Amino acid sequence: MDYKKSKAPVNTVTRNIMDLCKETGNIYESVAIISKRANQISAEIKQDLSKKLAEFASYNDSLEEVFENREQIEISRYYEKLPKASLLATQEFITGQVYFRDPSKESQD
Repeated sequence: MDYKKSKAPVNTVTRNIMDLCKETGNIYESVAIISKRANQISAEIKQDLSKKLAEFASYNDSLEEVFENREQIEISRYYEKLPKASLLATQEFITGQVYFRDPSKESQD
């Protein structure tokens, strides 16, 4: 997923609680869903960043040699400018892009 093309805000935005609990009927359940999705997004971003920075890894034990690589700095800046995972997850939840289910409610039917 390309997180830069997401419509999520970069800064914190105040949300109406009633808008968040429309899908589930319970604000705590909505926050739990958003939290789990934010953890998934965070893990995916971290994996992507680690994969890109692994190309620049130096396996020397010398502390004297510090290389400043322009591409590595640009990659780091790109990931620093991305919206936080919680903001991305909230935006996905509001727009209906998050799939969730409650097994306890399904077994009662």
